[in-house]
Amino acid sequence: MFLDKIVNHKKLTLQEKKKTFPLEEVKKLARNCPPVRDFKESLKNNTGKEVIIAEIKRASPSKGLICKEEEPENRALVYQESGAAAISVLTEEKYFLGSLKDLNKVKSAVDIPVLRKDFIVDQYQLYESRGEGADAVLLITSILPDIELSSFIEICRKLSMAALVEVHTRDELQRALACGAEIIGINNRNLETFQTNIKVTIDLCSEVPPDVLLISESGIGSNEDIKKLKEKGVYTFLIGEALMDNQNPGQKIKELLYGKS
Repeated sequence: MFLDKIVNHKKLTLQEKKKTFPLEEVKKLARNCPPVRDFKESLKNNTGKEVIIAEIKRASPSKGLICKEEEPENRALVYQESGAAAISVLTEEKYFLGSLKDLNKVKSAVDIPVLRKDFIVDQYQLYESRGEGADAVLLITSILPDIELSSFIEICRKLSMAALVEVHTRDELQRALACGAEIIGINNRNLETFQTNIKVTIDLCSEVPPDVLLISESGIGSNEDIKKLKEKGVYTFLIGEALMDNQNPGQKIKELLYGKS
């Protein structure tokens, strides 16, 4: 399973990182970081109209290199200026060619909240994320047992970071809610096959309580996709490849939101 390969690699790299930069040092950085930007509020403020979280994503296991992005901060500024409510930065290094440096650069460049998207498997990464300036982190339900998912959500609350809890199935959704998730991301991408289908969100969205913020992730490439999801009451979308694979990402955001003029 490719997902297992990614997670195992992440655990190995963390073992090495902890030797050179122990958890207590990372916690100090997290405590001394500037205040977070309110990720959830930034998205909620736009309730009733389409909201896009625009992603910096250089590569993926399924597509290989998507965009040789040398200056992610410039792309992030374009995203912000084109109406994105938040920026997602993929920081996984081996398979997605991201880094925490990308997160730093983006956070320094924009005024909107920044989400660290990675394969979080250890509390160390939560303190690291806050120390590096993340306002929110992605937690993937399928790779975390309930006890860790609950604990990680609670640590995020203590750090004032938002936790975007990602699910792909009905069972994962119920688990995430039981663990205290306040923001649910329904991932239209199967993390085993990497295939996408927005029907995943359409089938599950009615089971998300109204007081939980819902985000549809992956496989959204057109205004028609957004219209189909809006018909089901979904207004917030995390979009990566459709923007990274476009020479004019600002125009693409406008097309996604308003259709082609």
